[in-house]
Amino acid sequence: MTNPACSQLYAQIPIDKSLETPVYLQISGAIVHLIRMGRLQKGLRLPGSRELGEQLAVNRMTAVAAYEELAAQGWVTMEPRKGAFVKISPTLSSPRKILEIQETFELPDQTGFDFQHQKVIPSPSPEFPMATKLVLNDGYPDPRLAPMEDLLRSIRSLARKAANQKYLMPGGAQGTLILRETLASYLSDTRGLGLKAENILITKGAQMGIYLSAALLIKPGDGVISGEPGYAQADLTFQQAGAKIYPVNVDNDGVDIDQIERLCKTKKIRAIYVIPHHHHPTTTTLSPERRVRLLDLASTYRFALIEDDYDYDFHYAGKQMMPMASLDRKGNVIYVGTLTKSLAPAIRYGFIAAPASFIRSATQLRKYIDAQGDSLVENAVAALYKDGTIARHLKKSLKLYKERRDHFCALLQRELSTHIDFRVPEGGMAVWARFTHKKLPEVAAAAYKKGLVISDGTDYDRGKNKYNSACLGFAALNETEQVKVVSILKEVLS
Repeated sequence: MTNPACSQLYAQIPIDKSLETPVYLQISGAIVHLIRMGRLQKGLRLPGSRELGEQLAVNRMTAVAAYEELAAQGWVTMEPRKGAFVKISPTLSSPRKILEIQETFELPDQTGFDFQHQKVIPSPSPEFPMATKLVLNDGYPDPRLAPMEDLLRSIRSLARKAANQKYLMPGGAQGTLILRETLASYLSDTRGLGLKAENILITKGAQMGIYLSAALLIKPGDGVISGEPGYAQADLTFQQAGAKIYPVNVDNDGVDIDQIERLCKTKKIRAIYVIPHHHHPTTTTLSPERRVRLLDLASTYRFALIEDDYDYDFHYAGKQMMPMASLDRKGNVIYVGTLTKSLAPAIRYGFIAAPASFIRSATQLRKYIDAQGDSLVENAVAALYKDGTIARHLKKSLKLYKERRDHFCALLQRELSTHIDFRVPEGGMAVWARFTHKKLPEVAAAAYKKGLVISDGTDYDRGKNKYNSACLGFAALNETEQVKVVSILKEVLS
């Protein structure tokens, strides 16, 4: 029979619909707590879903979902036409048999054991954007444009076919053959890379590609050259692997090759990290002459060139330059890229393209981090490349982002020219802007109070070099949002 006390106990269940945790999980978690505390005994018949919904002022289907979750976890048993019954054993439902006094507690902050916390270099980790604020990000695509319906349709179509059931099982640490073959063909056709499937490893975004490359290349104390200002996350990754970073200047033609050559003559350089196409954060493009010289230096001094080509497809001024990897004949380039700019930032797909021997080792190492990718989804992504969905999406996005770039830069010039310096970028999704009068951390703090999230620029500072600059991403903001953003900045800066 139903315990009359259930109603009183359920009345104590807190429900907060503003939380990210679904309401049915809040309910099921609270009931589990009551069972574990011994307040709901074994064999007790719980209220029906309709009664539970009324008691908690939630939809009946929410109550049904809560009971289904409890049944799936083994806390209750569901009997047709009878209802839900507490299933847990008396040992677990009576905590006093384990401890004389059972008290609620919170997990302590510190462990009871030693671990190598000093081994991990802290890295910034942004939270999901707040729905109540405008976000001027560092340069991401607009997720509202992502071809999600096409991707979901492709997943459903593949999932229905019996031949694809194998992709729900373990296997494919290198990525599915279908996606690797599709990507090899795409990169060869659009970027001049002579690739086969064995030259490609599918990763969880470009960051995993950078990490795997660093882990395989670098021994403690090895030298790595990167541009300054540069991509802070890459530098931290190399430092995590034990590298000593040698920064080189970045000017309007990209990284300074003369400076690189001088370093190579006096230091043991293991790798150079370079973003030749829209260098992050300055958006400059490495000139053809410097690309050829850099490849020659790699051959002479036998270092690896990690070429990060994170937004090759988004170029607005004429035709893109081919990647350095397309000119590599000595096997010195590790070409790292991402597919997230073609889809959405949360859809984590990237790749490493390199000589097959390097890919084989990187694949083995990847197994220790992530045994395999999401094989069914990888094939669904490949289908979008094959049927032209990605190409159409890129064409549409490129046109729209160019319009947004032009609109945003015109706004900056008209409203903020006395407060910031910037160049109109040839490609990418952000403007590199230097704030000329006010300190950027103060600007960011004041803007936040007015509903705008903007970087404080400190990620790009290195040592004594303080740039007081930030990437102002325009791609994810429509024209109305851009006007609001610039209005807030103008108010703060004035």
